[in-house]
Amino acid sequence: MDLYQLFKTQTPIIGVVHLLPLPTSARWGGSLKAVIDRAEQEATALASGGVDGIMVENFFDAPFTKNQVDPAVVSAMTVVVQRIQNLVTLPVGINVLRNDGRSAMAIASCVHAQFIRVNVLTGVMATDQGLIEGEAHQLLRYRRELGTDVKILADVLVKHARPLSSPNLTVAVKDTIERGLADAVILSGWATGSPPTQEDLELACGAANGTPVLIGSGATWENIGTLLQAANGVIVSSSLKRQGLIEQPIDPIRVSQFVEAARRSWNSKGEGKSTPSIQNSKFKIQN
Repeated sequence: MDLYQLFKTQTPIIGVVHLLPLPTSARWGGSLKAVIDRAEQEATALASGGVDGIMVENFFDAPFTKNQVDPAVVSAMTVVVQRIQNLVTLPVGINVLRNDGRSAMAIASCVHAQFIRVNVLTGVMATDQGLIEGEAHQLLRYRRELGTDVKILADVLVKHARPLSSPNLTVAVKDTIERGLADAVILSGWATGSPPTQEDLELACGAANGTPVLIGSGATWENIGTLLQAANGVIVSSSLKRQGLIEQPIDPIRVSQFVEAARRSWNSKGEGKSTPSIQNSKFKIQN
């Protein structure tokens, strides 16, 4: 997977829009307009702060179903993603929690989103939703049937989960790439807001053998410079929110701080991009 071709940088920062509870979820509030308004606000804050891509996920739908979500969730996410695409020109990805890769692929195919995130692509993980089995075979066949080139970003030993087999990171990375055919792999800490260790990132990059490795949780403006010494990019949300609180909306000032810290790290290594004029192209001109 060529990160530059997708994100216009070899070291992308992907900001996450956590959707408010959607229809049929336990905490659904009854107003899709409220969901859309919040999502548009957060996508705008991420774009203005300088991120290179946006991931949309049904984060506040917990407790999650482990595999297939209700059709109403798919419908709502499709509408929200299209509204975000009307505002920004950044690449958009989709994560349907907890592990509905087929629905994510279907949405992405219909709205021409560029990538999806899949929590368990290969192997078996014990989670708070029960046992989740990877369905790489079905998902890759489905992508082919849809005739799309949506990229699959797959977690390895995903957070909030434990592998049933021995948690050998090197083997898990190789299986996800070589047997699951992931386009990129994601490495997280043990939970939301918890970063992976530098040692694990280095192991993952070695095992990935050129396939991009992204940080999937726990990145902050204080630690991003260190973490990025052994990763190709980052997916970030919690530390970009007001006061760093997960339930709060995205804070554009915290986004800018994070992006500047990451750019400093990359520019010191002669990587990434730092063209301020590019920011203007991240929004669509509204007539």
